[in-house]
Amino acid sequence: MISKTLAEQTQETVEAFIGGLPEDVQQVVGGAFERLLNSNITEHAKGIGDVAPQFCLPNVRGGDTALPQLLENGPVVLSFYRGGWCPFCNLELQALQAYLPQFRELGASLIGISPETPDHALTTAERHALEFEVLIDSGNRVARDYGLLYAVHEPMRPLYLRWGLDVPAHNGEDNWELPVPATYLIDRDSVV
Repeated sequence: MISKTLAEQTQETVEAFIGGLPEDVQQVVGGAFERLLNSNITEHAKGIGDVAPQFCLPNVRGGDTALPQLLENGPVVLSFYRGGWCPFCNLELQALQAYLPQFRELGASLIGISPETPDHALTTAERHALEFEVLIDSGNRVARDYGLLYAVHEPMRPLYLRWGLDVPAHNGEDNWELPVPATYLIDRDSVV
């Protein structure tokens, strides 16, 4: 049996999620998706050939992880995700975990990075049995440096709350900012 690709799994999850919503809520969600897709965020995000911003962040095991030290050992696959509450991010985390042996075989480190509080980030790492570093980007400082930060569309906020997700409380902040999910490959010279 052939496994589904991450793109196929994500598409199915999107369709099931949106299809299960009342029509008025579908319009709000669809509008938020469209607004994000039509934003110019990708024009300002770090891209191929850019120098990757350096950072040192706490990891879920209580230590710190610094990009420069990781790059001394080889390239780094850096994946920004919104949080363990996000079904699309969870699919990506599981896919990355599945490819971890290949990344390691090629000499690369894999890092997940999220604005979740340390407790929530640890729960995400444990729930998915992640064997790679998960870092806590409090205040989305690193996501901002990479040009990935966006504010949750205002009409979506009451829906998030209705679904049991208080983004500011979940992230330990007083705003509705999240990173656009993105994955970077950074070479030993800190170039994307």
